[in-house]
Amino acid sequence: QVQLVESGGGSVQAGGSLTLSCTESGSFYTMPCVGWFRQAPGKEREGVASISTGSGVTYYADSVKGRFTISQDNAKTTKYLQMNSLKSEDTGTYYCAASARTYCSGGTSTPMDYWGKGTLVTISS
Repeated sequence: QVQLVESGGGSVQAGGSLTLSCTESGSFYTMPCVGWFRQAPGKEREGVASISTGSGVTYYADSVKGRFTISQDNAKTTKYLQMNSLKSEDTGTYYCAASARTYCSGGTSTPMDYWGKGTLVTISS
């Protein structure tokens, strides 16, 4: 069974930085598409960024473009979300998700098959 485990959440002041990690396990092959999503209290979940594992093609939501960077390690089993210039509106639980079937043809709209349990990010102003 594929597992995704997020780490790196925490509390920082506005303007600060955090790096989240998502490590996958339990599969013979790496997931072709991995995305980061977030959900703020009382709001719907939104897609933040995605990366197609094979090509490295990335997608970013407009709200984080220029501030967040998604990347992967050489083994392509760990995905990172580098978050800079954090704002209070970036507060929320961040989830890692993966598609086992396709590359991220639709960015974060790509249907995801597996989800992590999330890591909390709190930005104080």
